[in-house]
Amino acid sequence: MSSPTIVPRLAPWRFAVFAVFALSGITMATWVARTPAIRDALDVRTDEFGILIFGMAAGSIVGLLGSSHIIARLGTRRVILMGVLATSLSLIGLGVGAQTLGSYAFALGSLVVFGAGAGITDVAMNVEGAGVERAQGRAIMPWFHASWSIGTVIGAAVAAAVADLGVGVDWHAGVVGVLLIVAVLFVVRLLPRDEVLPGLDDDGPGPGRTTWRERLSIWREPRILFIGLIVLGMAFAEGSANDWLALAVVDGRGVDETTGALAFGIFAVAMTTGRIAGVWVLDRFGRVPVLRGSAVLAAVGLAVVITVDQPVIAGLGIFAWGLGSSLGFPVGMSAAADDPRRAAAAVAAVATVGYFAFLVGPPVIGFLGEQIGLLNALWVVLVLILVAAVASGAARERGGSAGGAAAGAPGVGGAAAESSAPAAASSDAKPAG
Repeated sequence: MSSPTIVPRLAPWRFAVFAVFALSGITMATWVARTPAIRDALDVRTDEFGILIFGMAAGSIVGLLGSSHIIARLGTRRVILMGVLATSLSLIGLGVGAQTLGSYAFALGSLVVFGAGAGITDVAMNVEGAGVERAQGRAIMPWFHASWSIGTVIGAAVAAAVADLGVGVDWHAGVVGVLLIVAVLFVVRLLPRDEVLPGLDDDGPGPGRTTWRERLSIWREPRILFIGLIVLGMAFAEGSANDWLALAVVDGRGVDETTGALAFGIFAVAMTTGRIAGVWVLDRFGRVPVLRGSAVLAAVGLAVVITVDQPVIAGLGIFAWGLGSSLGFPVGMSAAADDPRRAAAAVAAVATVGYFAFLVGPPVIGFLGEQIGLLNALWVVLVLILVAAVASGAARERGGSAGGAAAGAPGVGGAAAESSAPAAASSDAKPAG
């Protein structure tokens, strides 16, 4: 007879996951929207700045590669706390290193730590999101990623305001970093203990935890690798805007830093819009048609941004680029987590392939941008978006995924999960410690 487990209350669990995604978005936007100021404070060339972004991406890859093993040992709750603390402290370090010390090496080191913290947090919060999806019986991952995008909108708006007021990056990053630390210390208390997460057997200590060999074997599965290819292309589409959009419009169109931050804000608003509407679109059409249509929209929008030097039309192009890029990453995460037993390992593998875009993209675009201009360098991104469109068939829904029906969620349903009363553990639920 199975041991009883306590089913997490769905409402606070879901709220906590939304909050973690939003905090991560604020963190990223604080760095992204102030890239022109950071570059100027350090007085570096475009290709040298590309190396800084490469350092952040390299840290992210390290965090991603180790994330499934760290989660298996510590559980997502602790990993999220560790990851957000690391990114918050390194954000403070970045501001001090760039503005106060004017130290390229200090800024680079801070960005490496920033990337590692962001990488492990990314996997952990997506695994938590997959757990909420299965408990609720509906694919709502785009809404969690919409929360990340809302965070980026907030972060970009604050960055634009403080840039317009002439506030230094050190003060800006310092205040934001402290507020993020306070917020995560509260939010993490709402996440359930890892040993009672339903249907996520490789999450945290316990008899159902996967082995090191099992977690590595995920890399031999063609479906996971093709899902990774989808995420690679769409992460390139999203990441290139995060890393280069503000600089591209400042350098390529001759606008000021405030306008550059607002351009990124348009992209972030489009990403948020696509992710909020994406759940209903996915319910209606399914993963594959939505992914293909999104890729085409992103490619068209990016082409407009590169070729059209007219503010209104370029703004529409940025919006289309963001709207088309919005669903690739969350849908890829949901598809990777279709098998709940190996959710952390599969999400980590797919995210690692996707984050390869963040590893090679910044220096490639940076070096190309130094030679032909940042806007022209973005043609590389458009090619990878089309590759993602071709690979989209790998994300097709499988039986028992959250996107199927509420009945497909093992162990708990939406109504039952709202109660904290003890419930009998199903074969997919993890026994209590």
